[in-house]
Amino acid sequence: MGKQKIWLDKLARNFQIRNLLLRQALAECLGTLILVMFGCGAVAQLVLSGGSHGMFLTVNFAFGFAATLGILVCGQVSGGHLNPAVTFALCLLGRERWRKFPVYFAFQTLGAFLGSGIIFGLYFDALWGYAGKLIVTGPNATAGIFATYPGEHLNLLNGFFDQVIGTAALVVCILAIVDPYNNPIPQGLEAFTVGFVVLVIGLSMGFNSGYAVNPARDLGPRLFTSLAGWGTEVFTAGKCWFLVPIFAPFIGSTFGVIVYQLMVGYHQEGEARDRKRREEEEKEEVRVRLTNITKKDALKEEMV
Repeated sequence: MGKQKIWLDKLARNFQIRNLLLRQALAECLGTLILVMFGCGAVAQLVLSGGSHGMFLTVNFAFGFAATLGILVCGQVSGGHLNPAVTFALCLLGRERWRKFPVYFAFQTLGAFLGSGIIFGLYFDALWGYAGKLIVTGPNATAGIFATYPGEHLNLLNGFFDQVIGTAALVVCILAIVDPYNNPIPQGLEAFTVGFVVLVIGLSMGFNSGYAVNPARDLGPRLFTSLAGWGTEVFTAGKCWFLVPIFAPFIGSTFGVIVYQLMVGYHQEGEARDRKRREEEEKEEVRVRLTNITKKDALKEEMV
């Protein structure tokens, strides 16, 4: 046991990363991996079993709980964003530095890429046995297990609106959860609350295209499927649909920040500032009174 402890200590020292941003990025990578691995795993069970091992409800629960677990894994290190649109919103508000955004985006995408790779390996035989080949669109398509694709009824404009509204709803709820001035969530329950938000969005907005509302969650698995055998059709399907879940969430994130700040955030922050100013003014008045009393006592002593 003593030798094991020595070796473990050596490994800890050799592999310790002292650069804070890199540590945070690696944590985001692992958290997003967990999100995609469990979420896409539920989709794979539903599709490949022909519905015998899952349903729409179980997929949404899987993504909701996966978001919770991902945040629990990396939240204390990186904040548990798991989504470039969330990082973007916090940067807009000045709560995160802009230099974090491209780094988080890259590592979140890498995590999603690796998570989809795990599910591909886990269900490799089932994927090939399902249709005999890897198909992007159509009744036997399997690419939708990993990335999102529009429903047959959905055009690009409606799909763009779908992603904007879904991301805006996500950002508004997350800002409310992390807002210290607006009924703050008890410490330790933030991850569960965000997971509940993801679940509700899936249950109410998942029909059109699978509610990516997360550029990394969609881009990482799409890149993986293009390399794993589905080919470049993953980028051209649905009139180049892949561009929608990359760009629309950032517009939705901006819209969500504006809506929350104009309707809730600025007012709560303003009340907090006014309260703090009044407290400071009251303290100053007390200080002035005490100073005057001290001066009067000093004068009386001099007169005596």
